[in-house]
Amino acid sequence: MVASGLPSLAIAVGAVVVVVCLLAVIVFKSMWRVAEPNEALIISGFRSRRDPSAEAESMGFKMVTGHGTLVIPGVQVVRKLSLDLNEADLAVDCVTKQGIPVHLKAVVIYKVGDDFASIANAARRFLDQQNMMDARIQNVFSGHLRAICGSLTVEDLIRERDKLTEATRAAAGTEMQKLGLVIDSLQIQEIDDPTGYIQNLAKPHAVVVMKDARIALAHADREATEIEQQSAALKAESVRESQIKQATYQADVDRANAQAKLAGPLAEATARQSVVVEETKIAQLEAERKEQELQVSVRKPPTPRRTRSERSRAGSETPTSPRRRRARARSSYRRRPTPSASSSARRRRRRQRARSARPRRRRPRRAGRPMAARSRRSCSPRPTVYGRVPRRSRPIRRR
Repeated sequence: MVASGLPSLAIAVGAVVVVVCLLAVIVFKSMWRVAEPNEALIISGFRSRRDPSAEAESMGFKMVTGHGTLVIPGVQVVRKLSLDLNEADLAVDCVTKQGIPVHLKAVVIYKVGDDFASIANAARRFLDQQNMMDARIQNVFSGHLRAICGSLTVEDLIRERDKLTEATRAAAGTEMQKLGLVIDSLQIQEIDDPTGYIQNLAKPHAVVVMKDARIALAHADREATEIEQQSAALKAESVRESQIKQATYQADVDRANAQAKLAGPLAEATARQSVVVEETKIAQLEAERKEQELQVSVRKPPTPRRTRSERSRAGSETPTSPRRRRARARSSYRRRPTPSASSSARRRRRRQRARSARPRRRRPRRAGRPMAARSRRSCSPRPTVYGRVPRRSRPIRRR
């Protein structure tokens, strides 16, 4: 009996131990609370151990951030305070230093401070009203924005927004510290002017900008037009040069074609021209030959008969030049005795024969002398008779 009861007892004891362990785990799990990184645990009620922070001890509740703690159910109460960022939109109607109403739109980004004092202040004020924090922040910042805008002009609001935000954060810093909140950012988003003051301020600048824009546009249009005209001129010049070259090439081609077509007739004409030139030369030579024959047979005067003394001298003298013969004739004329009647008759007949053989040449008419007053003999040319010098070529005798 005893031996059979031992195994059942051991099993029962083991079962009890397992049940106790499970209960202990369940109870520990229900009592152990861990704070998330973005929250703080606010534990109030009976405290099983003393908190090392004297500040937290004086507050009457326990704050846990970033680690876990044991909470006795039914004796202690655990609540969570969010440490996340919160955003509040501000829409404030203000009046500037100039008395001009403006409407400001801003945004505030805030959160609960990370130190125990800020957490304690926020827990005392917003632990059960965390959804009302935005309204509280709007009221605080609206008042400070109105006060600061009243000391600034519209130009300052437009040009120095950083100055407005810094002044607002400095004015609300103390109140936000009391509330346990920290301002991460304050931005002025928009400034509205219901009276149109800001628009009137912008009109002169807008007009100048519009003028500059129109001037720039006009300059750009002019430059574009000049460039287009230059491009068109260059294009026209290129087309003209191309057409001139094409016309030149076409003229060369047409000339070559015409020369090719006229090669046969041109060769025939060249050959014919050579033949005509030769025939012309032959006819010219023939005419010259006939002219010489006529000159010898008809036009050349007969050689005058010479005297016996001349014939005797001619047999003994050698041929001389005409100039020497004329000089010799002059000298003989000077030494010649008075001619007789027979010699004068012979000379007269020789002159008549020479005159009839040569063509008559009329002398030009002299001014102031009528034609009838001249002798018939003076109009006829004086033939040169061998052995006698003409009247005009006779030397002048000195007295």
